[in-house]
Amino acid sequence: VDRKLGYQTVGCSIRVKQEGLRFVEQELENITIPDLHGKEGQFHYNISNVRVTHLDLPFSDLRFQTKQHLAFDIRNASIALRFRRQILYWFFYDIGSINASAEGVHIHTALELSKDSSGRLKISNSSCSASIARMNAGFSGTLRRVYQFLSTFITTGMRFLLNQQICPVLNHAGLVLLNSVLDTVPVRNPVDDHIGIDYSLLDDPVVTASTMDLAFKGMFFPLREENISLLNAAPEPLLKETERMVYLAVSEFFFDSALFAYFQAGVLNMEISEVPKDLEVLLRASFFGSIVMMNPEVMDAPLLLRLQATSAPRCSIQVSGMSVSVTALFDIFLAPPEQPLVQLSIRNCFVISMGPFPFFCLQLIPLQGPLKTLLQLAIMPLINEKTKKGVQIPLPEGMDFMKEVITNHMGYLTIGADLHFSEGLREVIEKYRTPA
Repeated sequence: VDRKLGYQTVGCSIRVKQEGLRFVEQELENITIPDLHGKEGQFHYNISNVRVTHLDLPFSDLRFQTKQHLAFDIRNASIALRFRRQILYWFFYDIGSINASAEGVHIHTALELSKDSSGRLKISNSSCSASIARMNAGFSGTLRRVYQFLSTFITTGMRFLLNQQICPVLNHAGLVLLNSVLDTVPVRNPVDDHIGIDYSLLDDPVVTASTMDLAFKGMFFPLREENISLLNAAPEPLLKETERMVYLAVSEFFFDSALFAYFQAGVLNMEISEVPKDLEVLLRASFFGSIVMMNPEVMDAPLLLRLQATSAPRCSIQVSGMSVSVTALFDIFLAPPEQPLVQLSIRNCFVISMGPFPFFCLQLIPLQGPLKTLLQLAIMPLINEKTKKGVQIPLPEGMDFMKEVITNHMGYLTIGADLHFSEGLREVIEKYRTPA
């Protein structure tokens, strides 16, 4: 299947790195370390209620890594801890708290990105390695020398336990928590009462050292015929820009499938009984002679317009702009109360082109002015009413575009933007967390 809608992330912006770092910090702060207890000669010790009090991550990096990976590196970090001590030596019993720190902490995590069975981006695998260069503990009080004697045993045990907890926490953060955020990306959703859109991925993401490229299906479909498909003959979008963090490439197929879906749903058949005043004046002037000759008694009857598309409209994107061509049957009636309709126009086929190209009409050249007015005053407001809510861009909850720049190309357009976090990853996770 050819790509319909391309989506490329160019590098990891400072804002995304900051949000990723904040999320990792929150996960590391919530590390749960089991109690530590042991015996050395006549010394019995128990360490409990271990909690992280401070993190210092001076060197961290979030980056793309080839073979579908997103890598996160932390170097030379420190983790401050505080825990409760219980010491028994012969008949001496002492309790209190100890401050400790893990120094020279190095962590490397790689998240493998892929397409799941539903076509959604997922983290399919996570690898992690962690090491702690040294562990320090501060002691005070009358038994300080005793504690210093025991510190080697205590810090060695604490270093081992802490090191064992880092990777499970980060693996859970990627495979469970971050996947719950990716679950919020729209895949196949209704747009309105008539059509839906399919944003499922066509392939696994293509990741290089500087970009991640996602190919979405980007096809609309009528809700009553969800399995209907449309041949994609649109040019393949090419993304070369790098000024913005994210680029969305939208081909003619994207718009054609929307117009096709609306046509299949019968939405493009319109009956307009409330004709705008300016248009009514134009139409009555154009048909004045016919009205008088047909039946002058009904000349003041309200107008009724019927528009029926005979085939799905087509979209054309060029560097100069975008246009939509519609082939339709257009009928104009007088609608006298409690009487049959009086047809003023013969059912004719015409083509309307909206956009930068000249408006033209086949077989109804004398009505070019009224038809253009009909398009501007009646049809376009109806279309705008249906599309004013827009279509959701396939982004996770809490993210949206800012500083958008739209560029037209031959056969497709690109939307460049930076990512804005309206909610943090932790806030989105908590919002969609399943109650225990």
